[in-house]
Amino acid sequence: MALCYQFQLPVLPLDRPVPKHVLSRRGAISFSSSSSLFGCTNPRVLSQTFTNSSNLWIPSSGWEERFLERRGAISYESSDQTALYIRMLGDVRVRSRAGFQPERRDSHPYVDFRLLHLSPETGELASARKIRRLLSFQRYFRSTHLFRGVPSLNSLSVLDDNYNGQAMCMLEKDGNWNFDIFLFDRLTNGNSLVTLTFHLFKYHGLIEHFHLDSVKLRRFLVMVQEDYHRNNPYHNAVHAADVTQAMHCFLKETKLANSFSPWDVLLGLLAATTHDMDHPGVNQPFLIKTNHYLASLYKNTSVLENHHWRSAVCVLQESKLFSHLAVEEIYQMESQLGSLILATDITRQNEFLSQLRTHLDMSDLHLDDAGHRHFMLQIALKCADISNPCRPWELSKQWSEKVTQEFFHQGFITYVAKPLFVEWCRFSNTTLSQTMLGHLSLNNASWKGLLQEQSQGGDDTDFI
Repeated sequence: MALCYQFQLPVLPLDRPVPKHVLSRRGAISFSSSSSLFGCTNPRVLSQTFTNSSNLWIPSSGWEERFLERRGAISYESSDQTALYIRMLGDVRVRSRAGFQPERRDSHPYVDFRLLHLSPETGELASARKIRRLLSFQRYFRSTHLFRGVPSLNSLSVLDDNYNGQAMCMLEKDGNWNFDIFLFDRLTNGNSLVTLTFHLFKYHGLIEHFHLDSVKLRRFLVMVQEDYHRNNPYHNAVHAADVTQAMHCFLKETKLANSFSPWDVLLGLLAATTHDMDHPGVNQPFLIKTNHYLASLYKNTSVLENHHWRSAVCVLQESKLFSHLAVEEIYQMESQLGSLILATDITRQNEFLSQLRTHLDMSDLHLDDAGHRHFMLQIALKCADISNPCRPWELSKQWSEKVTQEFFHQGFITYVAKPLFVEWCRFSNTTLSQTMLGHLSLNNASWKGLLQEQSQGGDDTDFI
């Protein structure tokens, strides 16, 4: 059987089915099919696996055997050439450079394998956005091939295997409040949000319960991760991963775990993962004062949160993750997702805090009521979003240092975080809630000590 790549491959729609005789073979397309190809330790190795002969890209000697030995390798006969199709993260398609069309925002690129080993000096790559997309896929595939059991191609990937093994060990403690998301992000090669959220979907049984397509789920998560701005010191994908892990901890609390349905858990994790999508790194007052188009679009009301919600809905629709659900269910999901994300608007802090206090004072919070469960999901997301002061000092300090580069002031701890977590502790008086309050008090005292040293006993500590 011969393997070859046509120089002019036809453009295949994302929903084009792969021929059954291709999928029936052991070497058919699967998760691991392109991970090793994209995830070569050195992308230039790809240039050594092909020889250019007329209009065909034909594997050089020995490549076919090595390629077909891998489980999930892409194999096809001459009659299958129009079905060269990688059902992988984002439905990546192979296409010649001659047919490279402009990519619309937030969509996945058409991938020409030859582009992966072109030198930057060629000047033939389309745009910085496309380059970033390609590198993102390569980084994700490279960092996750061990999770899918793909053997290493050479000894240089041994270190990557070791790091991925450590990441898997960390996931065994996904519900630990001391979970170091910074370390996990390094171990996953910058893919903490994708790796953690996919793991949590499996942990909570959401993939089976809602009959989710794992390929679409991974595609959705990568699209979400890519929509976070890496240049943001704080509001980036690592923050989203941290909030998602905190939400997971809350969902495991006894009161919520015994009352929440799979639908509630699904909404909670989706909201945590997407709650800051496409955050520009500035706050709402800045957007309003600079007459930003988003401020005009949302009439100066919950500008960022509305944008995060709409961005999440767009990616959900583009990924077609829930396309198999009824229209009414999809509408309900999008609406409730918006309600959760809009609750993270810090200007509504007192509104939600007052409602929670009233419910607790009146002892009329009943989690068998769908409305009350949704309200507590809003509170849980708000707690997860600002949980940094409640983490151990080593983690809390790192987050504080990052957020100060955007808009953070330490008054956040006393006047925003503490009142909310005091009431959360009243609701869920468990070891975790007491631990969070303990960390918050210790971290507040530590900040005061640092500022006292810096100000030589001045009055600067008042703003904590």
